[in-house]
This record gives sequence, C-alpha cells and structure tokens, in this order.
Amino acid sequence: QVQLVESGGGLVQAGGSLRLSCAASGSIFSINAMGWFRQAPGKQRELVALIISGGSTNYEDSAKGRFTISRDNAKNTVYLQMNSLKPEDTAVYYCYAEPVVVATKRYLEVWGQGTLVTVSS
Repeated sequence: QVQLVESGGGLVQAGGSLRLSCAASGSIFSINAMGWFRQAPGKQRELVALIISGGSTNYEDSAKGRFTISRDNAKNTVYLQMNSLKPEDTAVYYCYAEPVVVATKRYLEVWGQGTLVTVSS
C-alpha cells in the first residue's frame, strides 16, 4: 500500500507564494510520474504540473512561468512552488503519483487527500 501526504496549502493574498509538498510512503520500488492536479468549486479536476522520473516536466498553460514542480527521488517527495498567485488559482490541490510496488513491480495510480489553496484578491 502506498500513501501520499500533502502539506503547504493555506490562505495567501494575490501576488503571494506558496509551496506544496507531497511525500509518498509505503512499499515503493520506484515512482514513475508525480504531479499536482487541482479542482476548483464547480469545475473538473485539471492537471497543474507533472514531473516524470527522468526530470521532464509538463505544465498547464496558466501555470507556466509562475509554478515550478520538482522532486526529490531519495525522499519520494514532490514539490510545487507557486508564485504570483491569482484568485483563479483557488482550488483544492491533489498530489498524484505512479509508484511501482515492490511486491508486484507494477505501478499504481495514487492520489493524496487534497490541500486547499485560497488566494484572496
């Protein structure tokens, strides 16, 4: 079993910054991709940023130039540095990971419980 624990959400004024962290734990052999999705009230969950094991990244258009995703493979942790935050960034942010499980050497799709980011105008 693999679990993701997120931290770092909160309330910030427009133009401010927040850093989200997500640590994976459990019977992990390796992790393919890690990333962040978000879901605003009344909207579908959307990809914010993704980073694969080799370090390649992919960002949602509105996040480009403002958000930076990174990962520490030794700690099985992914980070999202969010700068120049806007009210429209307000959402629940979910961590996502594709861990390869030791026992089966197959990967799972695992989600965190979500952390609320609120950007006030």
